[in-house]
Amino acid sequence: MTEKPAKRQRWTVIVPLFNENHTLRALYDRLKSVLDGVCEEWEFIAIDDGSSDDTYTTLLTLRATDKRLRILRLSRNFGKEAAICAGLRAASGDRVVLMDGDLQHPPEALIEMTAIADQGYDVVYGVPRKRRGESRFRSLCSAVFYQVFAQTAEVKIELNASDFRMMSRRVVDALNMLPEQTRFMKGLYAWVGFSQQGIVYDVEPRQAGRSKWSFLNLCTYAWSGIISFSSAPLRLWSVVGSVIATGALFYAAWIGVSTLIYGRDMPGFATLAVAIFFLGGLQLISIGVLGEYIARIFDESKGRPLFIIEVMHGFDESQ
Repeated sequence: MTEKPAKRQRWTVIVPLFNENHTLRALYDRLKSVLDGVCEEWEFIAIDDGSSDDTYTTLLTLRATDKRLRILRLSRNFGKEAAICAGLRAASGDRVVLMDGDLQHPPEALIEMTAIADQGYDVVYGVPRKRRGESRFRSLCSAVFYQVFAQTAEVKIELNASDFRMMSRRVVDALNMLPEQTRFMKGLYAWVGFSQQGIVYDVEPRQAGRSKWSFLNLCTYAWSGIISFSSAPLRLWSVVGSVIATGALFYAAWIGVSTLIYGRDMPGFATLAVAIFFLGGLQLISIGVLGEYIARIFDESKGRPLFIIEVMHGFDESQ
């Protein structure tokens, strides 16, 4: 653990936003009330991740009344992970808070996070209680993902840990040093290490709109996490190939012995066709898994930036 922080600190709150105009004012008001009570100096960095509603206009209106609100507007929708990275690189606080803009991460939980962080923890992360209205199927899929990730990944992430978290300056600096283009932030939070402690919080119902994460998006995100932190899928197909090859050898031996003893049987076209299609399918799947890793290498080799900032407000005193 780190030493207990000094009383006076500068905080940065990072909130990625994508079409969150309807909750933005309420979020700002609640955050301001909490932050004014737990720290003496703070900044609120809002990242407009290519919103198509009035999110950016509302941010400009709020900034006109409070210069502690700083705005990063990205040139298009780069995704939540890229927006978080943009905020982390712009953050100047001694403590940095990450939270969503839909008010499902309650700002009041920062009071408990502060008490834990003051004990010397570098990371305090939120663990949501079961979400109201979440289907059993979705909960089951989430549990399966965490179990698979725990068994295959090089790092261990806390069960159901969310992006709602408070981090020390050195954790943020460590995250900003990572050069990779494809980001699975939950894995990166665990990979950088440092002392971490979780708190349980109640997930509030959405004030407006609907989740931007469809079931397909969540599946893609989960697969991306496994590919980013594990080579187990590649090893799996090596094992499958070895098992099939071994089985084929035993089957060939059995055919040879049975032919010598009982004579030759009539050719089995159906068996041959099934074997060809089965092995062909396995080969295509294994090639697809290998292709996923090659695609990651290709993306990293291009060296494109994670995001492009269209306009900034509050990071230059003239703005």
